[in-house]
Amino acid sequence: MIQRKFGNEEVDAVIVGAGAAGGVLAKELSEAGMRVVLLDAGPSRDPQRDFASDELAMQSLGWEETRIVDGQNPLQMGHNNSGRGLGGGTTHFTGVFLRFHESDFRTKTLDGVGEDWPITYEDLAPYYDRNEKELAVSGPRHFPWGSFHGPYPYPERDPLSPNAYMFRQGCEQLGIPSAVAPLAILSAPFEGRPPCINRGFCNQGCMPNAKFSTLIVHIPKAVKAGAEVLPDCMVTEILMGRDGRAKGVAFVHNGQTYRQRAKLVILSAFVVETPRLLLNSANNQFPNGLANGSGWVGKGIMPHSSHDVYARFLEEIRLYKGTPVLATTQHYYASDPGRGFARGYSLHAHGARPLSFTKGIAGSLGGPVWGRRLREAALDYNFYGRITMVGEVLSQETNRVTLSDEKDALGLPRAKVTFSYGDNDQKLIRHAVDSMKAILRAAGGTPEYVVPDTAHLMGGCRMGTNPSNSVTNSFGQTHEIPNLYICDASLFVTSSGANPTNTVMALALRTADHLVERAKRREAGTPLTV
Repeated sequence: MIQRKFGNEEVDAVIVGAGAAGGVLAKELSEAGMRVVLLDAGPSRDPQRDFASDELAMQSLGWEETRIVDGQNPLQMGHNNSGRGLGGGTTHFTGVFLRFHESDFRTKTLDGVGEDWPITYEDLAPYYDRNEKELAVSGPRHFPWGSFHGPYPYPERDPLSPNAYMFRQGCEQLGIPSAVAPLAILSAPFEGRPPCINRGFCNQGCMPNAKFSTLIVHIPKAVKAGAEVLPDCMVTEILMGRDGRAKGVAFVHNGQTYRQRAKLVILSAFVVETPRLLLNSANNQFPNGLANGSGWVGKGIMPHSSHDVYARFLEEIRLYKGTPVLATTQHYYASDPGRGFARGYSLHAHGARPLSFTKGIAGSLGGPVWGRRLREAALDYNFYGRITMVGEVLSQETNRVTLSDEKDALGLPRAKVTFSYGDNDQKLIRHAVDSMKAILRAAGGTPEYVVPDTAHLMGGCRMGTNPSNSVTNSFGQTHEIPNLYICDASLFVTSSGANPTNTVMALALRTADHLVERAKRREAGTPLTV
């Protein structure tokens, strides 16, 4: 039986999900004096005890429970796009900490695709600043793209990996600008944490704590400020009152069901579990799911297209060396009408462990690779280099999360994730693959394998000003239930061509400021405005 700090008390806020957004919210709200309960379906881990330099064992950092997938391009679910446990996906992400560009918030206006966000880059800029300062993000003195050109709080990583040097050499040969990637990974000591020693196991959890995660940064600070953090607690329902307001949540721990009453319910359970919970909490007043009057709960999900190109070199590259992503280019980020598609992508020099390399090329385009050919490629692993794309995928209403008829061990409907690429997405991918091949050739390699992949799920509960085609306002407050908030990547209106973690956390800081200000106004008796 779990030991409860607040027990049956009504708290100021209950947060579902302890990842990039949930950890930030718990810290900010508890430090502002609010009574906060943070729940996560997965365990609490000690990096020194529970992380391992083991690709197979550390798959457990992702959400491993069954999800049903379909569509023309079914997504691979699990470790590559969601986390499970305190820290969520931040425990096993690569640490890439890019900002979105101004154009990402205005794709409809600028390019005639997608929808405009109800906020602009300028609304998030101060929160990007806060994130990067509070995490001591390392990066180049000058970053060539977007609105922020540096310098970053901590200096860029040095030395780079052989794969990163290869990438930058290929870019230079083609006249493509490149840069050292901004990373939420320390290049010098900070707050008692050591600098990175280039172990390279970022995707398996950082044992030395050089890489940021909310597990080691925000959640301990939230607990110190008074928050109650409960791992291994699967939230099954949002509890509603007859007045149409959320009253708290029900959750299961070790087979026993508990309830947590709260003045505010905040969902930070990510792109699959947040819509799943809203849909599963349907009642007589909200028969189609909570906050779903628009019908957009679960709709418009967007992964990043994340194809890899592997090339064989005459000299050793050794993809296991160093932090996975140490060099990048956003040369192809902005829309260019001459390319025949809208929007763009980033390219990263991206290392790979032996297992992910072998598994990846086994499913490469052009047919499965197996038998002698797979064995010979695996034996030559040290001679391969790799580039990965982060490609913008346009939102489509038909790409969605729904509830399946199949039930899980708790009797809850499993999530069904439907996804198909659109024509624009496919054209963008082909262009990016050609660009990656050209860079690898320019660096002296021979491209051999193109591996289709996706990462970084976004959308499903998008923000907007119009309640007929969005789920929340710009602060994540649902249009229909004033004390039910959503704060995670499901709020995204577009996907951009950049890794999303910095933006997820910037949105969480902005929502936290909004909630703290509302609480102050309520205490002062001032009328509340959105």
